[in-house]
Amino acid sequence: MKKFYFLGFVFVLFVSSCKDDLHTNHQNLDDDLVQALITASNGKGIDYYILPESDNFSAIPQDDNNPISAAKVELGQNLYHETAIALHPKNTIGLQTYSCSSCHFASAGFQACRVQGIGDGGSGFGTNGEHRINDPAYNLPDIDTQPIRSPSTLNSAYQRITLWNGQFGANSLNVGTEYAWTQGTPKEKNNLGFDGLETQAIAGLGVHRMDIDTSFVFHTAYKWMFDKAFPNIPEEQRYTLRNAGLAIAAYERTLLANRAPFQDWLRGNDLAMNMQEKEGAILFFTKAGCANCHNGPALNSMGFYAYGMNDLGGESTYNINENQPEHLGRGGFTQNAYDMYKFKVPQLYNLKDSPFFGHGSSFRAVRDVVAYKNAGVPENANVPQSQLAADFKPLGLTETEIDAITAFLLHSLHDPQLHRYEPELLPSGLCFPNNDPASKEDLGCQ
Repeated sequence: MKKFYFLGFVFVLFVSSCKDDLHTNHQNLDDDLVQALITASNGKGIDYYILPESDNFSAIPQDDNNPISAAKVELGQNLYHETAIALHPKNTIGLQTYSCSSCHFASAGFQACRVQGIGDGGSGFGTNGEHRINDPAYNLPDIDTQPIRSPSTLNSAYQRITLWNGQFGANSLNVGTEYAWTQGTPKEKNNLGFDGLETQAIAGLGVHRMDIDTSFVFHTAYKWMFDKAFPNIPEEQRYTLRNAGLAIAAYERTLLANRAPFQDWLRGNDLAMNMQEKEGAILFFTKAGCANCHNGPALNSMGFYAYGMNDLGGESTYNINENQPEHLGRGGFTQNAYDMYKFKVPQLYNLKDSPFFGHGSSFRAVRDVVAYKNAGVPENANVPQSQLAADFKPLGLTETEIDAITAFLLHSLHDPQLHRYEPELLPSGLCFPNNDPASKEDLGCQ
């Protein structure tokens, strides 16, 4: 009997010792990560990386000309998902079948979950947008697609100019680009003087064949939503595409991945991330140099860099040709030789919700992107060596280190509750993100 007591005592000591070692290892990693964040933030500390709560409007970056309010966010949330405002399709079969959320929906991390987003002229949804295809009733040139991957609207409050080439927004880096705000194109909306999100939302409603019909507004809850959101605007000017865009932009600014494990860890929960993820985070902010571009609360920046990634094209894409200016990145907008082939640094939260990465959807796994940047060898032969970013060079990361960084990106930066940003029901009662017959069947909302 004494023998068993002794073995039990040894086992307890062993388990206790393992727990102590695990705690010590976690503590060491926590200390190293804190120091890495202090250095990467130039001394601002870990609070620099905390995303605010979505209803803490005063803490969310916003356009002074479009202050966020609860009423404006509510209106924008509904309009962003509203398929009833799809009023100008190229084919009558597409009437009221698509929305902003067709290419930017919650379960895909507010991306499209396919190589190329499809608005008007799309059919079906699948489980998570992956089976959306062209409606056979449409002529292919009439399908509403973009020549570049649909960027995420998640954490978009942290960008003053928007799109991969930064063409939307009258302020910040776009001061001095007025010559490129071409009359008769969506870029003309920059003359309204708003930041990128506001400008893009206003322009995008027109580009994507949507509109505000006052008769529809007056016969739905949208009437009082507009009234609450814009009480200081005369009624004859209140129910407009411009104000719809401003409301949508206010809503988009509240789309924050603040429930991701990394955010939980930043707020004090040391066990929110496992050891591999912490090791990956330390590498991200130190040896790998990721934070040289991906920094701040959204792990993005307003910088533009060339990493030689392939452009959009090939299978499951429509209306793409190699001469489109979007393939030139920032240079396609500014026409400045220095900007050619340089694309805006994207935010990094909820990457695993949509399996397409790079401006041309040329990668199918986050690990592949990390490995690509580690190798430092461009895949796009059209990009001159002289344009490639100085940081795009072999990093010398081991396979284990690549795995750790990937774990941090996939899991620590994943907010699993983005559906909280969707409306329960639209004022129109229609389905979203799409309302075409095939999508309705896939979504189960007949």
